[in-house]
Amino acid sequence: MAAEKQTDASTGRRAALRAGVALAVFGAIIFTAYLAQPDNFDRWITAFHVMAVIAWMAGLFYMPRLFVYHTDAPVGSVQSETFKVMEQRLLKVIMNPAMMISWMLGLYLAWGVFGFQGGWLHAKIALVVLLTLTHMHQSRAVRQFAADCPRRSARYWRMMNEIPTVLMMLIVILVVVKPF
Repeated sequence: MAAEKQTDASTGRRAALRAGVALAVFGAIIFTAYLAQPDNFDRWITAFHVMAVIAWMAGLFYMPRLFVYHTDAPVGSVQSETFKVMEQRLLKVIMNPAMMISWMLGLYLAWGVFGFQGGWLHAKIALVVLLTLTHMHQSRAVRQFAADCPRRSARYWRMMNEIPTVLMMLIVILVVVKPF
């Protein structure tokens, strides 16, 4: 029997199924945390929010690196086709769910814990909107690479790799220091 290739469609479907199961398990854990420790529920939500943000940021950091290498791969080559699969799965299985969970739990915390009060919180939300726009830019690039559209340079993607880093640093400072 031949070894299964990671670029097979069935492998992608299984990855999506695993992501769905992981989201369901995540929801069950949050529900269980609420039932078991309602007084600490906000702490549980904060912990899960941080985990989701870490996963989202990992994707935002890694995707431009994939684009750098994909840019150098000839259109239609085995390498180019492999990068397409890697980019699609990173986006759909990790980045999109992590972004959605980050937003949902973050808005819960902003409303339920902080009452949408504080200049630092408004600034943080504005920066998270910019982070989401960066995510959308990367999503558009995944679609363009998949369609073999004209590519931006590797230098462009190296520079774009810095945007999530700068935004993350500013967000962490706002959350930890709460300067205003």
